[in-house]
Amino acid sequence: MKGSVCHELETGLPAAEVWEVYGGFLVAQLLPQLVPEVFSKVELVEGDGGVGSVLHVVFAPGAHRGEFMKEKFIKIDNENYIKEAEVIEGGFLDQGFKKYVVRIEIIGKTDNSSVLRSTIEFEAEDASKASSVSTGGLAAIAEAVTKYMREQRSSAEPEQVPRQTSDEETF
Repeated sequence: MKGSVCHELETGLPAAEVWEVYGGFLVAQLLPQLVPEVFSKVELVEGDGGVGSVLHVVFAPGAHRGEFMKEKFIKIDNENYIKEAEVIEGGFLDQGFKKYVVRIEIIGKTDNSSVLRSTIEFEAEDASKASSVSTGGLAAIAEAVTKYMREQRSSAEPEQVPRQTSDEETF
């Protein structure tokens, strides 16, 4: 059985800024820090973060996704802000899926706002597996990364120093 599920999150951030994090390896590096209940470790084991790169993802104990998975970046479109990764070993493949691909799209709405769309496309050995596919993990990642980016953005903005005014002018 083939199918797909999708999740969207309004980021409140410019699409290009969100893509800076999602477009390469940075998002993977942040996952163990931002979502430690799901990810213990994410390592780049092949490539440079571009198409063909392979990540070794170690899940946190109790994350119910198996011990690990390897995923390969199969598409990175820097113009349209689309990235696809396919599970090539472990994880969902060990749970009865023949194919499991995650697509991330950053869709600009305005100059300062975008939507982060996460889609899972899958092929399961039997229909009962299809009901177990959920975007919950991708939603948690999107929310954690967006929150992190907003916090980083606000801490990087210079503080407004109030201008002192006086009734008397000095010459």
